[in-house]
Amino acid sequence: MRNSAQSVHVKIVLDVICAHSYLGHSRLIRAADRLRAQDVAVTVEVLPFELAPGASAEGRPLLTVLEQTFGPETAAGTASFAARAALEGLRFEYGKAIATGTFEAHRLIASAALQHKTEPMVERLFRAHFTDGLHIGDPATLARLAAEIGVVMDGVPAGELHARLERVRRLGVTGVPVFLIGRLPPLTGSQSENTLFEAMKGAAQMNGEHHVR
Repeated sequence: MRNSAQSVHVKIVLDVICAHSYLGHSRLIRAADRLRAQDVAVTVEVLPFELAPGASAEGRPLLTVLEQTFGPETAAGTASFAARAALEGLRFEYGKAIATGTFEAHRLIASAALQHKTEPMVERLFRAHFTDGLHIGDPATLARLAAEIGVVMDGVPAGELHARLERVRRLGVTGVPVFLIGRLPPLTGSQSENTLFEAMKGAAQMNGEHHVR
């Protein structure tokens, strides 16, 4: 069986203001690139999830919102998470991050998917929020980020995105990230790069066997 016969389709449910989603997406793409280097075709589809559905897109300091929601110990927790993420090359600047609704950001991701630019667009939105302190609920900011990646904002209808969000809710998703890899059982929460790699590798091998038959 040749590697060229192997492929795997991966779905990740995420929100671009979720720190664990950022870490999970980064690990997933690194694992996918390792498989691609072995001539395995990997496609990644992003399914939308809103941590705060209906939240205002006006923007507020993220640390303030987190402390009001989870208490004063939040600052220590975010510092610890940022230190761990830095070991994997991700920079979290919680002091600059802006809490916002993400509906329009998900519409941008949907547009990027139609143009085969999902992965760079999602990464840029994560980095804009957690590293650059940009307001990713602001239409002008989203337009600049789209232009950076070369994505045309084609106006995916709001109703279509609402329908996608509802389909994800009907799957029973209540937290992110969630990884749906081939026909394997879902993987939820913090998964290591190697766990994701092995799951994708196994799913690709099963698909390859199916193709050969």
